[in-house]
Amino acid sequence: MKRREFLVGAAMLAGTMAQSRAGDVPAPAPDRLRGITAFFENEVTSGRLAGAIVLIQQHGKPVYFKMFGVRDVRTRLSMTPDTIFAVHSMTKPITSLAAMMLIDEGKLALTDPVSKYIPLFAATKVGMEITKPDGSMALEVVPPVHAVTIRDLMRHTSGITYDYIGGRWVELAYKAAHIFEGPFNNREFADRIARLPLARQPGTLWRYGHSTDVLGAVIEIITGQTLYDALKQRIFDPLGMTSTKFLLSTQDEIERLARPLPSDQILLDGERERLDHPEWQSGGGGLLSTITDYQRFAQMLLNGGELGGKRCLSPAAFKAMTSDQIGPGSGVERDYFYFPGDGFGYGYGLAVRTDPGNAKPPPAGSIGELKWDSGSGTYFGVDPKLDMVYLLMQQTQNERGRITPAFKELVYGSFPPELSRP
Repeated sequence: MKRREFLVGAAMLAGTMAQSRAGDVPAPAPDRLRGITAFFENEVTSGRLAGAIVLIQQHGKPVYFKMFGVRDVRTRLSMTPDTIFAVHSMTKPITSLAAMMLIDEGKLALTDPVSKYIPLFAATKVGMEITKPDGSMALEVVPPVHAVTIRDLMRHTSGITYDYIGGRWVELAYKAAHIFEGPFNNREFADRIARLPLARQPGTLWRYGHSTDVLGAVIEIITGQTLYDALKQRIFDPLGMTSTKFLLSTQDEIERLARPLPSDQILLDGERERLDHPEWQSGGGGLLSTITDYQRFAQMLLNGGELGGKRCLSPAAFKAMTSDQIGPGSGVERDYFYFPGDGFGYGYGLAVRTDPGNAKPPPAGSIGELKWDSGSGTYFGVDPKLDMVYLLMQQTQNERGRITPAFKELVYGSFPPELSRP
C-alpha cells in the first residue's frame, strides 16, 4: 500500500473510532464541573493564586472553559484565552515530537550515539561517589558501559540530570561547571553538559534532567535550523499554534504574559534566568504558550498524531512515542526522583498510564492516558478512553504540588465513578 493511501486510511479509521467514542462516552456532569469553578475561585480569592485557566475538551469540543483571576497582580489585567504562560517542562513533549518526526523521516535513529552529533559526548564519563578508608567521600569517574544514545535522551535514561537531583556530588559538579554562565546557544549548552560526569550508567535509571535540552541541539544540527524555526515549520504552523515561541517580541505579547505572585521566588528567578539568556532556546523548558495553542497539540495526540488533516507522525512512530519504554524488560530502574508518578510509565517525552498503581484507591485517571506537567504549575492530560483532553494553565511553584493533583481529581470526579478510576 502506498504511504499516502495508508495515511488516508489511518486518518479515516481514527475518525471512525472518534465517532464511536463520542457515542459511547458520557459528558462530564455540569453540577460536578461547578466544583472546579469553586476550587479555583477559592484559590484566587484566598490569595494563593493570581489566576488560572482551565479547559476540558471532549469529542473535539470544549465542555468546560473558564478563566480565573488575573495575569499579574501588579497590573490587575484579567486572564483571557490568549494569555501567555511559561510552560517550562511542557516544552519537552513538543521537542520530543520533533525528534520523533525526524526518526519517522529516517534522518535520526533511536540507536544513534549522541556523539554522532555532539562529538564531546564521546569522552563523557560516569561519576561514582565512593567512600575512602578515612570515611570521607570522593568522586570517581569510570567509562560508560555504552554510549549515550538518542533513545536515552528521549526517555531520560542518559545519566544527565539537573543540579538539584541525584546527590550532593551532582549538585556540586553542576554548580562548579557554571553551565548557565554568559551567553550560550543550544549547541554550546550541549557541549557544557557533555563535559560533566553522568550521574548513572546510560540506560539504567530514569532520571529527570537536561536530556531534552541536548536533544534540542541535535534537532538543530540535523535540520540546519534554530530549534524554534524547526518547531515552527514542523509543528507550530501545521497545528495552528500561533502564539507558541521561546521569546516574546512585541509589547502586546509582553502584556499578555501571566506572572507568578511576588512571593513565588523560584519562578521569578526562573523568569529572570530566561530573560538573561534570550539566545538559548531550551528544548527542555523554554517555551511560552497559550491554553488554546497547547490544546491543539494535546488534541493531535488524542487523534493519534493528526489534527485538521495534518499528520505529524506515522501510526507506528506515534505508538512508539506513547508506549511505555522503561517498563519490565527494559532494564531501567526508578528511584525517589521518579516524576511520572504512581501507575505511570514513560514513552518518548510523555508519561503513559500503565496500571492503577499502588495507592488505594488508585489515583484518578485511565489506563493509556498521557500527561505531562511543569515546574510553573501548567498541566495537560490526554485520555483516549474518555475521548478527552484537559489543561490547566497557571504560574505557581509554591502551590502546584497541591493544586495539580486536586485539579485532576476534580476533572475525573465530574464523570461517573466507574469512569474516573482505572
